[in-house]
Amino acid sequence: MKTRAITGFFFVIVMLASVLINWYVFSAFFLLLSAASLAEFYGLIKTSGAKPNAIGGIALAITLYLLFALINVPVLGAGWHTVILSPGVVKGLVGVAIVLSALIFIKELFGKAVAPFANLAYTYFGLIFVIAPFICFYALGFTQMTYSFHLPLGFMVMLWANDTGAYLSGRFFGKHKLFERHSPKKTWEGFIGGVIISAGVGLLLSHYYTELFWGHWVVIALIISCFGTLGDLVESMFKRSIDVKDSGGILPGHGGLLDRFDGLLMAAPLVYAYLSLVV
Repeated sequence: MKTRAITGFFFVIVMLASVLINWYVFSAFFLLLSAASLAEFYGLIKTSGAKPNAIGGIALAITLYLLFALINVPVLGAGWHTVILSPGVVKGLVGVAIVLSALIFIKELFGKAVAPFANLAYTYFGLIFVIAPFICFYALGFTQMTYSFHLPLGFMVMLWANDTGAYLSGRFFGKHKLFERHSPKKTWEGFIGGVIISAGVGLLLSHYYTELFWGHWVVIALIISCFGTLGDLVESMFKRSIDVKDSGGILPGHGGLLDRFDGLLMAAPLVYAYLSLVV
């Protein structure tokens, strides 16, 4: 318990610092985090006997992340920003992404894998399941065209509030199982408690971060609660399908990166879609 508490404390400090310092740190940190999470995913897949192209997949993931980041990055003035944001650099990254995609297929074509298309499927599924959500989360920082930590910070706080509310409500009031097949400890009471706490935090945030109407903050909280819980269940299903308890051991007492960010993987794309299509 002590190890878990210490890890949790430093985890929160690092996550808060990553969004509060500046957009350079925000961009670099989540690039590294998304790449490490994808590497963890590929490592788990390999325990099941499949052989995804981890090097090619991670290289393609970094390229796609950088491409998206450069398109969304705020233009702060002349100098190196002008060079980095030039059309040539963006086109170059598109070219690199195309070449990497081709190389991933070529490797399987000339390889001797028994199930090459399974390897390809797992390689590209990792990009969809892990990298795309992190890119969507990253995009939350630039919804106002310049970097603002309000939405990324609010997202994390509401996600943590949901997890805490669900844990406490489930512990004291939990009786009815939510999805016993994949997560025996989750209950409907815990789920409802998490939703209520997260919505309350969303309402509180709306008083400080007024760029969004309070109703939008509450809706975002509901999306995070519902789809964050779904992400937890999906990750539990994934781990059970390959017979592992934790996705990794990088966070002592908490497991792996996917164990900590399972809620983000499902919720971030839906929040980004809501902000893009509705707000």
